[in-house]
Order: sequence, then C-alpha cells, then structure tokens
Amino acid sequence: MKSQDTNTQTHVLSPKSSNEAIKLDIEHAVVEDDPRIWSDTKKNVVVFIISGASMISGLCANIQNPANAQIEQQLHTSSGDISLSLSLSILIQGSFPMIWSAISEIKGRKTVYLFSLVLFTLGSVIVAVSRTIGFVISMRILQSIGASAVLTIGASTLADIYEPHQRGKMMGIYYSAPLVGPSLGSIIGGALAQGLGWQAIFWFLAIWGSLMFLAFLFLFKDTFRKERSMTYQDVLRKRLREQQSSEAEDGSRNISEKESQVNDEDHTSSNDIEAQPTVIPASAIREVQLSIADVNPFPPYLSVISRRNNIAILIASALIFAFSFSIMYTCARTLSMYYNYDALKTGLVLLAYGIGSISGSMLGGRWSDRTLARLKAANGGISFPEMRLESTKVAMVWLPLSVIGYGWVCQERVNVAAMCVMLFLAGFLSIWIYASTLAYIVDANTGRSSTAVATNASFRGLFAFVATEIAVPLQDSIGDGGLYTLWAGLMVITNCIILLVLYKGKTWREASAEREKRKLDGK
Repeated sequence: MKSQDTNTQTHVLSPKSSNEAIKLDIEHAVVEDDPRIWSDTKKNVVVFIISGASMISGLCANIQNPANAQIEQQLHTSSGDISLSLSLSILIQGSFPMIWSAISEIKGRKTVYLFSLVLFTLGSVIVAVSRTIGFVISMRILQSIGASAVLTIGASTLADIYEPHQRGKMMGIYYSAPLVGPSLGSIIGGALAQGLGWQAIFWFLAIWGSLMFLAFLFLFKDTFRKERSMTYQDVLRKRLREQQSSEAEDGSRNISEKESQVNDEDHTSSNDIEAQPTVIPASAIREVQLSIADVNPFPPYLSVISRRNNIAILIASALIFAFSFSIMYTCARTLSMYYNYDALKTGLVLLAYGIGSISGSMLGGRWSDRTLARLKAANGGISFPEMRLESTKVAMVWLPLSVIGYGWVCQERVNVAAMCVMLFLAGFLSIWIYASTLAYIVDANTGRSSTAVATNASFRGLFAFVATEIAVPLQDSIGDGGLYTLWAGLMVITNCIILLVLYKGKTWREASAEREKRKLDGK
C-alpha cells in the first residue's frame, strides 16, 4: 500500500533503546488494559449500561408533557412557566456537556457518569417534592445538567472501545436507546400522572437514575485512556518543549533533540481514519498530571468549530435534531386539539415516530459501516471519515417528502393511521442520516471525540430550544401543512450541507489540520 502519512512519527525514547523505533498514532497508542481488545461480552456490557443511562436524556426532556396541565393547576402557575421549564431543560442539556467533556479528560469517564447521575437523581427527587414552580424550574435545570453527561460521554466511550470501522453500527445501536425515551416518555408520563399524580413521574426518574448509578458503580470499568486523548498529547508536547528548552540551557540540546527525532523514511497514509495524529509516548518525559487549566473546554470547542467541515456537519446534525423535537411537540398538540386524544393515546401515536427512529438508527448505522468498508476496499484499503457520509444519500430524497406528507396529513385531519405511517417514515429517515453524521463527528475529530460530541450537543440544544419556542406560533399561524413544508425545505438544505461535507470535507479537514500543526510548531 502506498505510504504518505507525514503525521505518523517514529520516536526514540532513550539512548538505551535508541535502536527500538516505535511508530504510533493517536488511535492506537499503547495503553494498559486496552479497551479495544476487551472481549465482546465485556464490550456489550459497556454498551448496555451506557445505552440504558442515555435513555435518561430523552425521558427527562419529554416525560413531563402529559402532566403539564396537572402541574399548572396544582402549583397555581402559568403555561409560560411550564414552557420555560421545558425549553430551559433542552437548552441546558445542550450547553453543559462541554464541562462534562473537560472533566472526563481529567478524571475519566466513570467519575463523570457517577457524579452526573447523582445530580440527576437529586434533581428528580427535589422536583417530586416541590410545592412551587420556582423549585420545579431550578431543579429541572439541575436534573438536565446531570442528564446531559451520558449522551455526550457515551459516544466517546464507544470511540474508546471500538475501532473506527465498527463505530457506525455501534453508534446506531447506542443512539437507539435515547430515542426510546421520547417515544415512551409520553406513555409513561401519561400513565403515571393519571394513576398516581405528576409527582410519580419524577419519582420514576429518580429510581431509574439510582439503578443506573449502581450499574456504573459495580459493573462498569472505565474506558478512558489518556494516551489516546489529544488534550493529554497536547500537554505532553507542551511539557516536552519546556523540558527541551531547559536542557538546552544546560547544554543538553543534543539529548532533547534525540528524544523528538523524526524518521521520515517510513510513513502511513494520513487519509486512513485508522492512522491519525501522532502520539508522543508518555515515557519520553516524566508522568504528566492534567489540571483544570490544561482542559479548559473553550479552546478545544473553538478548535472544533474553527474547522469548516465540523461547523457544516454540526449545523446539519442540529437541524435534524431540532426537527425531531418540533414534530414530537406539535404532534402531541395536534392530537389533543383536533383528535381529542388523552395523554396515553397521544403517547401511543408518538410511539410510531420512536419505532421509526430506532429502526433508522440501527439499520442506518449498519449501512454506514458497510458503505465505509466498501469504499475503503475500492480505495486500496485507505479510508477517511467523509466516506461514511455516502451512506446518507439513500435517505436524502425521501426525507423531505415524508416531512411534507406528515404536515399535510395533519393539516387535512385524515385518519390517524396515516399520521402514524408518516411519523414512522420521518423518524426512520431523519435518524438514518443523523446516525451517520454523529459517527462522522467522532471519526473526523480523533483524540477529541468527547469535545466534538459535546460541541454537537451544544448546537443541537440551541437549535432544539429555538424550534420548540417558535413551533406553536408557527403552527397556529400557518398550520401543520405550512410548518412542515418549511421544515421540508430545511431538510433539503441539510442534505445539501451534508453533500458539501462529503465532497469538500476532506480538503477542508486536512487544511485545518495543517494550519493547526503550523500554529503548534510555532509556539
């Protein structure tokens, strides 16, 4: 295979081992107890636990909806305050993952999971015993802070234990779990509110959070390995430069240069997503302990959004996510106003969208991996992240059509069976595309997967917040037909953005990586 990767380096660690050249990349840095070589059973346990915990995010955002009228009546509050409790929950879930991502770079994934679940469970308990809307809103914010961690760090956990060519399938399986939350949330919330009162909803969430906490505490083994973290590698480079500078002042320049010697005679392809930015072995310098200053979340966040391929795919991903929130929210309202459905019947109809989403996530993820493998084989065994987006083409034509179809089925008040069919198709096709964009975000940001996924969460949280706030005014003014014709147009724009990344993203990404490398070398 032709070799041309200038980013894969050969490091000489010491005079004693000067003849032992070690070629490493960030994806395959040598680590203790490598999660990539764990047994399938052990990996499946990890996927099962994080999938169960990720349902919390979807449940937290949607389970309250059937009980809104009951909460408003018992707490003597307004519909505006109820809306605020929902929209702030969505916004916080999107904004806080950056902090969790930074903490996970210091303390590992497991600590973040445990601490966030404590916050979620505590917030749920206090909401359940609240007697004022102010307490409900504040504790819903605390609850959302806790719920925001799992969905973001979970994707990074999958990147820790699976090779790039396996991630599409596993992302699809993993992401199907939080999609169950919005689907079942209305059913569970409606049944609990009618049978036991609105407080039972939050006691249910507290119990679920407690069970997940115990699962992480006793069954989950941390998958984070700092040697495969770009943050850790950047700190190593910084400390190595400081050490070299100190040695130079002491007349030891030759030794420091030898430790960072580069052998340009042996290269691998930089186009392969399995041969990514180079690792500086930790043994090259003394052990480094990261601090808060080292993992300031904002520079990595700005680094992610400074890449044109990232900002484009983040916008596309956020639009799909915002569409999902809009259709669930307005569909429940349509069923209540024009079909006279109660909370339980509404939840059963919305289940059609959830089933479609779960099917699209799992099948779309598998198709994404197959497409990547096929294109890699056709390209001489060389792959790159943008290949994965090829799998979205099959759904692109049909998604806008299904969205228009849903809107006008609702507008004309036809039989609810037709609505269920259109909900299924819209869920299936939108998440088929979303699963591949999420896998691309991870693959295209090697070593910074948690930051990239956290950035994605912030984008989708903001977009979903706006979509939720404007959905009802637009629905009232132009109807479901007009609203979802607009959404169909946005889905066309989303498809065009994804195609742009598919064909231009590789060039943009490589140019950004080279620019960042020059900037780092110039420090």
